Amino acid sequence: MALSLNEKKAIVADVAEVAATAHSAVLAEYNGLSAEQMTELRAKAREGGVYLRVIKNNLAKRAVEGTEFECMVEAFVGPMVYAFSQEDPGSAARVVKDFAKENEKLVVKALAVGGQLLAASELERLASLPTKDQAISMLMSVMQAPITKLAQTLNEVPGKLTRTVAAIRDQKQDAA
Repeated sequence: MALSLNEKKAIVADVAEVAATAHSAVLAEYNGLSAEQMTELRAKAREGGVYLRVIKNNLAKRAVEGTEFECMVEAFVGPMVYAFSQEDPGSAARVVKDFAKENEKLVVKALAVGGQLLAASELERLASLPTKDQAISMLMSVMQAPITKLAQTLNEVPGKLTRTVAAIRDQKQDAA
């Protein structure tokens, strides 16, 4: 059933709003996937904080106009599923990569991060980016390391003094 002009405008506005705030996008061809498989992919995307949408390529071109994902327009050919990361840059890539392992009919065509178009072969690298919580944890451990070293160094001075006094005491007891 054909969409009315107002429905098309609503779809374009919805995707444009998501694209304006998304961290990254993954474009994949889904030709040959069953409805059950697509439902499973959508469920995994919702769990991972990924906006996933199947729309006509002409509408997608209009939706990404003026966003950092405009660089992907050349890859909008054929039946495509558009995945936008909303929580962290690697979330869409992780969802698509994990699903593509089980379903080889889902073929990644293009990726975009920060206005840069990446080759489909970069999916693994994008998927391996840390999540927000992991990045914060890594930052905190890096910030904590100097403080820990300082505490160990300051604690070493009285410990060394105690060992020296004990050694002198033992020496005097052996001499007596």
